[in-house]
Amino acid sequence: MVNTPNSLRTHIGIFGDTNSGKSLLFNNIIGQDMSIVSDKIGTTTDSVKKAMELISYGPVLLIDTAGLSDETSLGNLRMEKTNEILKEVDFALITIDVLNKNEESYEKLFSLINKYNIPYITIITKKDLLSEKDIEKAKETYEDPIFISSLNKDDIENLKVILSQKLESTAEKEKSMLDGLVKPMDDVLLVIPIDSESPKGRIILPQVQCIRECLDMGVICHICKDTELKETLLKLKKVDLVITDSQVFKKVNEIVPENIKLTSFSMLMARQKGDIKTMFNGLKVIDNLKDNDNILIAETCTHTTSHEDIGKVKIPNLLTKHTGKKLNFSYSSGFTFPKDIEKYSLVIHCGGCMITRRAMLKRLNEVTEKNIPITNYGVILSYLTGAYSRQEFIKE
Repeated sequence: MVNTPNSLRTHIGIFGDTNSGKSLLFNNIIGQDMSIVSDKIGTTTDSVKKAMELISYGPVLLIDTAGLSDETSLGNLRMEKTNEILKEVDFALITIDVLNKNEESYEKLFSLINKYNIPYITIITKKDLLSEKDIEKAKETYEDPIFISSLNKDDIENLKVILSQKLESTAEKEKSMLDGLVKPMDDVLLVIPIDSESPKGRIILPQVQCIRECLDMGVICHICKDTELKETLLKLKKVDLVITDSQVFKKVNEIVPENIKLTSFSMLMARQKGDIKTMFNGLKVIDNLKDNDNILIAETCTHTTSHEDIGKVKIPNLLTKHTGKKLNFSYSSGFTFPKDIEKYSLVIHCGGCMITRRAMLKRLNEVTEKNIPITNYGVILSYLTGAYSRQEFIKE
């Protein structure tokens, strides 16, 4: 892995009316012509994303979105997509052409911004076309607006400086997966199974991230497959923590001595990205599930599946065997939940390695506000495979 993964970048969305200058601003910030710029309404049909380094702040992901007041035939679908992006961003840039704006669309936008508690900057575009009277009225209407002309390089550079300062004070940085669990010179053993679900020639993001954090913290990191775990433990003088892939939790739990702490990559992701206590509380409903209850398996990425797939095969089989009930499983991927989420008795979420902490917390809130229990892959697999009793140290 050469670049910072998008899940560890601060997500910045650009929102505003069609032809309010979003795409031109996007192109000027990144210094490339990635978004199509046109006077024709509805040019941006879907979000455009670009990873970049924002000087003095760090890695960010900039997102150009479809216009809010798009009245074309696909306008409603584009609006739904733009609203979903609001749920995943850490910061928003609101572009406004004060000479041509749709008051209703901006009222809805600011309402969602406040609902999701998203920090933002209001940007008045096309400054070169404004009179002094227009500028004064905008200052009275909007809080701390920034006036720019996307044709003026100094305006763009000044905006970048202001954006960096705002991000430093508002954006939530990802905390460490291993925070509070280990200290320098501790020995951590990572158990990484290699099967048909493993990407050829590489290991998955949570495993890569965990290795890097061990290096950053001065922790001694050992790695083995589950098939070599017994021999590895015999060779190591001491092990302070074992971290395993959730799908071999049962096997690893039976091999690792009780005096050694054991958890999974997925549980560490749940602890880092969201609210681990909420995930543990979601387990309480399992033994009360009834026939024909609906269970949602939710992932944030899309991938091909096999007979060893953890979400579509292993968890449903284990849960069905544990409860003895006939359960109805549904599956979702990407950044949206099904619109009829109220019908589910339990949501089982992936580790969330592809999204930011803010985005995961919004997903958790969306579910818990409707009193629907939610847990994640690692937590439920620790429960279904007998490793749950060893997870007390991970619950904080």
